[in-house]
Amino acid sequence: MAGHTGDLAVATEGLADDDPSVRSAALGALARLGHLDTGVVERAAADPQPAVRRRAAELCARLGPATVPLLRRALSDREPAVAEAACFALGELGEDAADAVADLVAVSGEADDPLCREAAVAALGAIGDQRGLAAILAATADKPAVRRRAVIALAPFDGPEVDEALQRALTDRDWQVRQAAEDLLT
Repeated sequence: MAGHTGDLAVATEGLADDDPSVRSAALGALARLGHLDTGVVERAAADPQPAVRRRAAELCARLGPATVPLLRRALSDREPAVAEAACFALGELGEDAADAVADLVAVSGEADDPLCREAAVAALGAIGDQRGLAAILAATADKPAVRRRAVIALAPFDGPEVDEALQRALTDRDWQVRQAAEDLLT
């Protein structure tokens, strides 16, 4: 409620609450109020509870490129949901997150959690840096959701290897992968 009613004091107080859901909500309230800063997010990123670390990572995109180092660290969080949120935020930062391309490439190929791999591939596509293309192409052979995301992530790229991957995707077992490739080719 504090974020909707403009109560900065209550929102700030929530950061120290014993309940992790309150700490997470306090981060959102501060963001809503325009009082979220990198110091607050840095402290939340070190919270013992994954839900708080995840919320901190999600909100980093609102703070801009200054949060890229924090997000790069969050990519190796032991909790996959935190790493996935960091991928999302890096993707939202787009070209401003180019320093994280190598880290995202590693996540896209090495993460045990397919949602992390999918989010990393999406971020690589959103960043559109040529250094991420090989990882996106490799992801076109992953699980269906990752393949689908990889095909979409090819949108900012061109070249014969991209054309070949899109042609292969037209015959994929998953209809959504096929549809994504068709959409890109038309």
